[in-house]
Amino acid sequence: MELLVGTLLLRPYVFGFLAAFLVAGAADLGVRRALAFAGLVWPLAWLAEFSSTRWGVPFGLYHYTGDTRGRELFIADVPFMDSLSFTFLAYAALCLARVTWRGREPSGPALAVTAGGLMMLLDVVIDPLAVMGDRWFLGRIFHYAEPGPYFGVPLSNFAGWWLVGALGVGLWLRATGYREPAAGGRPWPGVGLYYAVLVFNLAVTAWLSEWRLLAAGILVHTIAALAIARPAPRRAPALPVRPGEGGIGGP
Repeated sequence: MELLVGTLLLRPYVFGFLAAFLVAGAADLGVRRALAFAGLVWPLAWLAEFSSTRWGVPFGLYHYTGDTRGRELFIADVPFMDSLSFTFLAYAALCLARVTWRGREPSGPALAVTAGGLMMLLDVVIDPLAVMGDRWFLGRIFHYAEPGPYFGVPLSNFAGWWLVGALGVGLWLRATGYREPAAGGRPWPGVGLYYAVLVFNLAVTAWLSEWRLLAAGILVHTIAALAIARPAPRRAPALPVRPGEGGIGGP
């Protein structure tokens, strides 16, 4: 309990986003489905991080420094807050994916793959910024065994984020039988959460004067927003049925 409180005090922004997810998710999906979402995504994210810190799958090989041990909660060598973040990131990406597919009826796999891709786009800003954690209040919590070509991040990391996001959302869709648009819901607060996370990370990037990373993040998400904002397809109006043409009970 002491470490959990320490985690809350050390990472208040993470728990702020988590609280926003719980409120938005409960209003959107219902309390049970929202908790089921967290209950499926968090263990999957933790397992992916545990595997990556040992065998480099799926994010690429990296190691947590353990500099904050005794100040925040770890599960094995993975900080609790790190894998927990995937719950609200995946939910926010799912909400934006639902808006992306508005006016259509996507299959579960299509919705999951879209959500995974949108979650990965957040990491275009998040992970390079985390690599610079010693320059802001995150701290130097991890390092890659071999720095990659994108601001020190290996490309495998982005593939891993897409995979974990798609798998987490896909498992939840399968387990709950959730289907758009029949299930209804309120995705817009979750979309707001998505962009709140993005703006937070862009703001820290600007604070560090990392202008190239800031420009890359803005460019990628501007292109994505323009693609998402395209007009939804119009449904063809139903043709009136004239008497005697195919109606039940007709002659």
